[in-house]
Amino acid sequence: MSEPRVTVGQDEAGAGRGEKEAKSAPLKQPSNEASRPGQLGLPPGSPLPSAEPSPSPSAEGSGLLSLPWEMVARIASHLPAQCVITVLPQVCHALGNVGKDSTAWQLRARRLTGPRASFPVGPRDGFDWPSACLEMEELIACWTGQGERAAREAEQAEREREVERAQERERDREALAEEGIGEWEEVEEGRPQVDEGVEEVGFQVEGVMAVPWDGEELMEEGEMQQDREGDLPMGVGEGEERQEAAAEAMMEEERDDEQGVLEAIEVEERVGVLADRDGQDCIAGPRLGREGERNGSSCAPSPPPALERLSLPSGHIAEVNSVLLVGGDGAVCASGSRDRNVNLWDLRDGGSTGRLLHTLGGQGLFSTHKGWVWCLAARGPLLASGSFDSTVRLWDLGAQGAERGLIRARAAVLCLALPQKDVLLAGTYDKKVSVYDTRVAEPLVKSLRLHSNAVLCLVADEQYILSGSKDRTVVIYDRRAGKTLQKLQLSSYLLSMCYSDSEVWAGDNRGMLHAFSMQAGFFKPLSQFDVGHTSLVTGIHRSPGSLYTCSADRTIKVHLPCSPPRTLCTLHHQAGVNGLSVEAGVLAIASGEMCVEVWRARR
Repeated sequence: MSEPRVTVGQDEAGAGRGEKEAKSAPLKQPSNEASRPGQLGLPPGSPLPSAEPSPSPSAEGSGLLSLPWEMVARIASHLPAQCVITVLPQVCHALGNVGKDSTAWQLRARRLTGPRASFPVGPRDGFDWPSACLEMEELIACWTGQGERAAREAEQAEREREVERAQERERDREALAEEGIGEWEEVEEGRPQVDEGVEEVGFQVEGVMAVPWDGEELMEEGEMQQDREGDLPMGVGEGEERQEAAAEAMMEEERDDEQGVLEAIEVEERVGVLADRDGQDCIAGPRLGREGERNGSSCAPSPPPALERLSLPSGHIAEVNSVLLVGGDGAVCASGSRDRNVNLWDLRDGGSTGRLLHTLGGQGLFSTHKGWVWCLAARGPLLASGSFDSTVRLWDLGAQGAERGLIRARAAVLCLALPQKDVLLAGTYDKKVSVYDTRVAEPLVKSLRLHSNAVLCLVADEQYILSGSKDRTVVIYDRRAGKTLQKLQLSSYLLSMCYSDSEVWAGDNRGMLHAFSMQAGFFKPLSQFDVGHTSLVTGIHRSPGSLYTCSADRTIKVHLPCSPPRTLCTLHHQAGVNGLSVEAGVLAIASGEMCVEVWRARR
């Protein structure tokens, strides 16, 4: 049986040539290329992940497109996803078909996540493979090694602080030494004058030798006395030796201290160079010279990191509980704090910090709320903030953050969702999920008692509401049917939840991640994962090609959303992380240190 070939003729003559070549080709054994485990990313004997028929490209009768379609797809799988999506369709129609072949995208996804991982975790029907692969490639390029780089920067900063402390101690020593010399000189200037004719040699009182004021005068006088009367008493010589030994010891100690500071500076510089070299994968090998040479050759400097970190100025005076990127492109950040305020930040300006746009507040208010701001939600220009003062305040981002409305709940508001333009959902401490219409004066539409304890997290779409409670249950409610579809009992309670496509991801109070599928109103647990968090998972974001988590254990983690998740980076923070938000590749976190930090692509 002959090996399948791709016909590439543009006209009948070309087609005839292709048929003639196919007929004249000798019979060959079936190729075993596809059965090798490394060739197509599948184990021997495994079928291709999709049963779709491969498209048949058409082009010249020779060259790349004369190869079997599987080989063309294999070659294209090594190109960046962005190139396959945007460039190949402009080359020719045949190569453009590569981007339409789901088999090629599944092979690419398997190469990115690893052969042992399952991807996607949820249903495959209607899954957007090109977008997922593109996002995973960008995530890998940006975040791989970012945690190690951040750790090196923290260590470098700590070394610099150690050197500064050593230098400060040395300056203090020098100041004390100078102060002691000054006191000695003052005593010298104020010493009493010796009457003429009185020898200043010293005198002995009951076996104790009195030491004269000036050592030089003592030596001169001693020499004169020695010439006149012979050797000095032994006490005078011993006193001189003790003084000289003490002075020499002090000078030696100062030299040691100075040498220690110089060595610390040298070590700090050397370690800094090695850390930089480690970032360039050049730390192994012979030691670097002063000019950066290694065995006569130089190593090219490493490119700047793909991400830049912004630390927003101190706009809050208490812990930041929630953060939310709005506007669609990660250009504006909202932060809610225990200082009862909501701040809006402009991230579009260059530099290492953002700019405070507004602190939201209504007429007659000294702060945004009268209690802790605990949660934020947004849709289009509408921003909602929920507080411990049992209110939800609405703000118009299109009108410089003007107040748009006030909703009064009956308990502290712990979570919010805006599944539609004018529909607001609120989970409260009194075990209820409430539905509001933001357009009317009496906004409450329905209040649902779905749990037996406080509602901690909430997600929704146009039809379904999913809520998690401290009673360790997850409830799925059908808004259109007006009834509860499922109530799932867990062994822990969920604090954060994300719902996109047909997958639901959540983080619990034990540091575990949970994955569920949601199809046609049927909610199904899939897996739970230990990704290394040791405390509450306070924030989670999942998209087709990315997974971000943060925890009260002071870490932020970036993963590929496969089963099990492939962790690309772990960032360590100085305080617990209370929440995160991701939009257009920009990551913002809410910190227990009264600040907001942002990571975004370097501009």
